[in-house]
Amino acid sequence: MSSDEILDQLEIMFPEAHCELIHESTFQLLIAVILSAQTTDASVNKVTPALFEKYPTANELARADLKDVENIIRNIGLYRNKAKNIIACAKELVENYDGEVPSNMKQLTSLSGVGRKTANGVMSVAFDIPAIAVDTHVERISKRLGFAKQQDSVLQVEVKLKRKLNRQRWNRAHHLFIFFGRYFCTAKNPKCSECPFIENCREKNKNPGHHKS
Repeated sequence: MSSDEILDQLEIMFPEAHCELIHESTFQLLIAVILSAQTTDASVNKVTPALFEKYPTANELARADLKDVENIIRNIGLYRNKAKNIIACAKELVENYDGEVPSNMKQLTSLSGVGRKTANGVMSVAFDIPAIAVDTHVERISKRLGFAKQQDSVLQVEVKLKRKLNRQRWNRAHHLFIFFGRYFCTAKNPKCSECPFIENCREKNKNPGHHKS
């Protein structure tokens, strides 16, 4: 099955695929994506309403008390480090970009707590710039469906996906892969017996019964 055929099938399976992080501005999206590292979007969505109510823009968050921010987000993983990062990020936005979120990779990754994955996610969702953010789901699906090799780094996965997927479809592919990985081709107990891509799957022969789960 070609890459376009895979994306066409995923569109049929997940027509509603979208960014599940709740946000009302580009700034709030950026903060939510930083908070989502190594934790679920659902967990982030539980803490951001209170955070954004109190600190809706970079100007407010830049002046926030660290302990207060820690208390608000304490139910997500790595909350102490993330609290430091999002306050530092807000300060940098105010000092360097008049409180606005920049739209290019170099400027985004200069911000505290922002790596390639976060920058790609913001560029794609907020600015509709073709980009592919490789999170844990995208990485897993890319390797299982043969877009990348098992030993490839996250950056290598991103490069290979950009080479193999139609540029006009990068932003949709990002959400489709995430939904497929989150709700169907899960890390444990993927729905292999119902999967339309089983012939493409690199893991189907790895352990007996994998494709019968």
